[in-house]
Amino acid sequence: MFSGIIAGITWSIETIVLGIALNMSPFVSTPQAVVLAPFASTFLHDAFSAIWACIYNGARGNLPALVRAIKTRSGKFVALAAVIGGPVGMTGYVLSVANMGASIGAVASAVFPAIGAVLAYFFLKEKMSWYRWVFLILSLLGVYGLSYSPEINISNFWLGFAGTLMCAFGWGIEAVIVAKSVQDAAVTDELALQIRQTTSALVYGIIVLPFMKGWGFTVSLFNGTGWLIPVIAIAALFATASYLFYYRAISQIGASKSMALNITYSAWAVIFSVIFLKNTGLLNPITIICTIVVLVFGILAGADYKDLFKK
Repeated sequence: MFSGIIAGITWSIETIVLGIALNMSPFVSTPQAVVLAPFASTFLHDAFSAIWACIYNGARGNLPALVRAIKTRSGKFVALAAVIGGPVGMTGYVLSVANMGASIGAVASAVFPAIGAVLAYFFLKEKMSWYRWVFLILSLLGVYGLSYSPEINISNFWLGFAGTLMCAFGWGIEAVIVAKSVQDAAVTDELALQIRQTTSALVYGIIVLPFMKGWGFTVSLFNGTGWLIPVIAIAALFATASYLFYYRAISQIGASKSMALNITYSAWAVIFSVIFLKNTGLLNPITIICTIVVLVFGILAGADYKDLFKK
């Protein structure tokens, strides 16, 4: 549970830092830049994350084991999970936000724990008690409250809805595949992280960016853009830590509980935005109540009460 909560905290910091990068001038200077920003930033984000993960695994002497892990069946499934959760899930999120608004897109990204829990029940035999389902639903309602905006502008419902399905199922399926893969002793959570981020970056670089004709724009970001690249690298560092704790939680307490704990990032993001960015506009009754709801019920949904009572 501690790993799952830390995963949510570090992902919230990543979200804030990456948001700062996306608001820098290179990403909002032209209409083309606005379109390409999510794809270019995600590629750079995952590429830097893969580098951070490589440094971490190198320092721990895990790189020889990484080569062996990639050759295993479980290692190949982690690579598959990376494609489903990275390019497929993230592209779906971008489509959802672009066509149905940021608030609905945020809700779409938070629905994945429910879908993942259902998939984990069928494929991993992870059972969730009825009260944990209630806690999870209440936490999702809190996320909706945090992301709600009265200025919802739906430009293309069906394309946005398709993106919502891609996002929710992509991230849910990723967690289930990883949960199954890390049961293999040859594929630890640390090695799974390395495989995941490297595969995602490669797919973005080799397939997504060429398809979007975004390589020229991406390369231009390294020339005269000030702090942009370092800020993305810092965001990737927190993302690497988040995934490391998230995958560790999955390996220790299962996919469904870990996903419930992970979505508390939306509440932590509110808290850190107020503390570090001085965004006092978030201090309104609805936001405060929804933040408490997400944190409390998200943690309760990830708790295993039978084990607590046994101890």
